[in-house]
Amino acid sequence: MNGRFQIAIHIMTLLTKADDKLLSSEFIASSINSNAALVRKELSNLRNNGLITSKEGATGGYALGKDAALIRLSDIYQTVKQQSVLGQAKNLPNPACPVGRQINEHLYTLYKEVEDSLAEKLGSKTLAEFAGQFE
Repeated sequence: MNGRFQIAIHIMTLLTKADDKLLSSEFIASSINSNAALVRKELSNLRNNGLITSKEGATGGYALGKDAALIRLSDIYQTVKQQSVLGQAKNLPNPACPVGRQINEHLYTLYKEVEDSLAEKLGSKTLAEFAGQFE
């Protein structure tokens, strides 16, 4: 697992709370307390996936691409998901072993169940609902 979802949801919550004002990548990075280059990379990913928009120039910045009530947390998760939430081993199990021969098949089923459960949970909450928790 990595921290991309946490960074993306932080960005999206900031943009929701910005009340249609454009936020600079420097402001966003300072809120996250992270490297601005890393934040710009995630901003680019969110923009490429249609969740945010950007305007260049001295008065530019970033804003939500659509109403927060129309964005589900699962939409954000899908833009940053890189691998199974439980991770993946790099070794190949021994096919001569009764467990090694079957482990990947059974793990795939388990991982699919976990991913489906996560997607269902994240899909049940909008960005507006999540951002509404912040004062």
